[in-house]
Parts: sequence; C-alpha cells; structure tokens
Amino acid sequence: MKKLLLLLLGALGSLPVEAARPRLVVQIVVGSMRAEDLDRYAMHLGEGGFRRLAEGGARYAGACYDYQQTTTPVSLATLTTGALPSTHGVIGSRWQDYTDNKTVWLTDGRQGPGPYHLIAPTLGETLVQQVPGSRCVTVAAEPESAVVMGGRTDRVYWLDPQHCGWTTSYHYAPEVPEWIARRNRERYHLSFVAETWRTLYDRSSYRNTRHWDIAVTGQGRKNGESGPGRLTLADDRERLLYTPAGNTAVLDFAKQLIVQNKLGADAEPDLLNICLDASRRIVEAYGPESVEAEDMYYRLDRDLDDFLTFLFAQVKEDEVLVMLTSDHGTSPSYDLAATAADRFNARQFEVIVNGFMNVRYGVGDWVTDYNENCIWLNHNLIYERGLNLAEVQNEVAIFAMQFGGVSHALAATAMRTSYFGSGYARRLQNSFYPRRSGDVVLNLMPGWIEERDRCSSSSGSMYGYDTEVPLLFYGAGIAPQRIRRRVDMTSVAPTVARLLEISEPAASEGDPLEEITE
Repeated sequence: MKKLLLLLLGALGSLPVEAARPRLVVQIVVGSMRAEDLDRYAMHLGEGGFRRLAEGGARYAGACYDYQQTTTPVSLATLTTGALPSTHGVIGSRWQDYTDNKTVWLTDGRQGPGPYHLIAPTLGETLVQQVPGSRCVTVAAEPESAVVMGGRTDRVYWLDPQHCGWTTSYHYAPEVPEWIARRNRERYHLSFVAETWRTLYDRSSYRNTRHWDIAVTGQGRKNGESGPGRLTLADDRERLLYTPAGNTAVLDFAKQLIVQNKLGADAEPDLLNICLDASRRIVEAYGPESVEAEDMYYRLDRDLDDFLTFLFAQVKEDEVLVMLTSDHGTSPSYDLAATAADRFNARQFEVIVNGFMNVRYGVGDWVTDYNENCIWLNHNLIYERGLNLAEVQNEVAIFAMQFGGVSHALAATAMRTSYFGSGYARRLQNSFYPRRSGDVVLNLMPGWIEERDRCSSSSGSMYGYDTEVPLLFYGAGIAPQRIRRRVDMTSVAPTVARLLEISEPAASEGDPLEEITE
C-alpha cells in the first residue's frame, strides 16, 4: 500500500503545473538577439539570468517572425498587438503621405513622442481597459521603442536625447514624477558608464574572435590606435546606447518603476514592458561575431540575474510571468576591410531609379523617398502625366531587379490585388500595409544590408538570421519544457492575454500557445 501511495505521489509530481493568473507580467525585449545566442554563449552564463529563464520555464526553440520587414518598431508592434504588419500598420519608423508627399514619422507629434499613428490596440491598453486598477508601465532607452510597446497607456518612459535623463512626453504626462526628476538631478544612471569598456572575462575564453577591439566609451580613437571598433561616442546618451551600461541603466530604472508604481502589489494584474535598445545598437555597430557583442551578453546576463532577484523579492515567483524575446535577429557582419560587394547604397539606388523614370516618362521628381526596402513614387505627378499607376509600379519593380543585391521586388498593386499563400511573396505581403507601404517593396539577397554609418550588421529581411528569435516564458506555474515546433510571434500577445484572463488585443491574429495556457 505504501509503495502504491509513493507511485501515485510520484506520478502527480510529474504532471505539469497549471499556470496561475499572474499578478505581474514582465515583458523583456533584447534588441537584435538571435535564437542561437542562448546556446552560443552558454559557457559564461550564470544560473540566475538567461539560464534561469531558459531552463526553468518554457523555451520555444522555433519562434520566428513571419514577415520580411523585421525592424524594431515593426516587430515591437507585432509583439504587443499580436498582429502582422499588414494588420497593425507599423511598417517602419517613417513613410510618405501620398497626398502631399510629406514624410510621416511614426511617433512624432505636437506633444512630443506619442502613439499618434498606432492603429491596433496593444496588450497594455487591453489590460487597463478590461481590468480597472491594473497598471501598464513601459521603459526603453529610445522613445520609439517605448511608445510602440506602451501604446496608449499613461506611464511610458525613455532617455531624453538632449539631457540623457529619464523622461516622458506631454502626450503622456505634463512632467515626470518627482522621484524620477530627483534621480535625473543625481545623474545616477550615468554611474554605470565606465571610462573604458573592457571584457568581463579573459579574452582567450571568448568564443568570438572578430578583429575589433573593445570600445573606448569616451573620446573615441586616439593617436596611434587602429581598428574600426573604436567608435567616437559624442555624449552621455551615446555612451549608454553603445555600451552595456545602457542595458544596466534600463533594468535598474525598471526596478524602481516596480517599487514606485507598486506593480504586482494587489489582486489586479499589472504589466511592465522593458526594451533593451543598447544590445541592438552594439550588435549593429560591431556585428554579432564581435567580442563586444559577446561581452555585452555576459554583462546583460549578470544584469538579468540582479533584476530577477529583485523582482522575485517584490512579488512571489509563482505570481510573476516573465517573457523574454527579441525584436529581430541580425545579419552576418559586414567586414569594413573588404569590398562593398554586400552593401546596398540606398541613396544611389534612389537617384538611379529617378533617372530611369526621367528617361522613361519625362523629367520630374518621381521618387519621393526610399526607406527600409520601400520606394515611394510621386502619385500626383504620375496622375498629372496621365500615367497608369500600376504600370509604373511594375516597370520600377522590374528595373529594381537589375541592381546588385536585390533578390525580389514586388509592386504595391500586386500585393493589393493578389493573395500569396507561400514563398517570399507571402512574407513581403505580410509586411505590406496599403495606406503606408511604398509603391515597390524590395528584399535584398542573403547577407546584404543597406549602407549606413555605424552599421556592420542590420535586420530587415526574411532570412532566418533576422526572423528567428529566442522566446522564453517563466514563472506563474509554467513547467520547465523545451518546445521545438515552429511558433509565430503573433502568438505572444494572445498567450499573455489568456494567462491574464483578459480578451486578446482586438487586432490579434496569433493563436495562444497551448503548452502554457491549457
């Protein structure tokens, strides 16, 4: 009888623990982190940071974005709304208004950065609307990241580009709370900036061996120094954004947001959004194969350990849900010492396309803008000349295919009038929002990126190095497990909504992840 009882207890102990409604959800987005990075850098990861989340909760090894425009604002909108860009309407940081040919910036407005052009409601908006007393707080180093994640909630913070203090805009509040103003006066967050960024561990133990030296965080390159790794960082904000200190400062500020806003302190669930933009800036500037990128992850691992320890001291571990993922991966590094064979000169491309149209249709300003794989044409001029818009778009798409590095080019008319159920066209169409996207949308060949300053690696393609990201859920009774099936990132918002026992965000298209919600 005793033996039977032990067997029954053992069987019950092996059953998955039912996920409880969390009192606090913490969503952490690590900029430009590839899915493989958790395993690549496992050698120096401690027990309390990335490893704690990956081994102690649900790890989805097949998580990916199912569209081509894998840039930060686009993917943050997907994470927070559960929708594809073709539905949530965020297609980049800017686009052209076809009526007056003026540039529209995603978060710009008269009252400072705000959600003026966001269309689909976010998870945070849904939570505070459906559960009176719930709070949603968002923090990021950059205003665009904070605004897209926070949406139309009222506690959204970022680093002021001018004074490098924590701030918000008048759209959200006339001023920051006094405790934030006091921290800004003390300049506490700048204490994390070291004069010189040195490796955390012995250099010989690092997996990456890329040629760059660890960056000087102050004056940049000195006399006699060589190597492209030494950026000139002009001010305090850049010293945060381009070094691991930026991640440290954001997570430290997030700890204070938990305390000051009493997140998780009552029965109504709260949401804390954290976007770590410094990791993206570092990977872009130095490349994913660099020692800088590797060292940044080791330092971030320690910062996560510290943050999670603090978090679970404030709210019980089984009453907190931590979700960690990335906005996108990143391309292989472009070697500055090599030829420019894999660099796409966007400005040159724009000028040549306009020249082609001058020859084809007569002199005029035919191209109004090129940005993030999209060409916008002057519709007013096209109509004035009595031209057929669809035919012009198709001709430009065909012409674009002659450029080195361009693998695909689709006209807007084709994406408006056709349905692509598979292949590259489906991912382009998933990124396409008719009212905002360009007349022709490009995809570059594998490894190609647009030529930009401080850019050795970039995102914005449909390839695995950009679309595949880590996805971890920890706490709130979620059993340790590793799921290898393919998971669309539109599933994140509806999954968290179900765990919070609220409705999915209105535009959500993804399916909740059954392994942790059933």
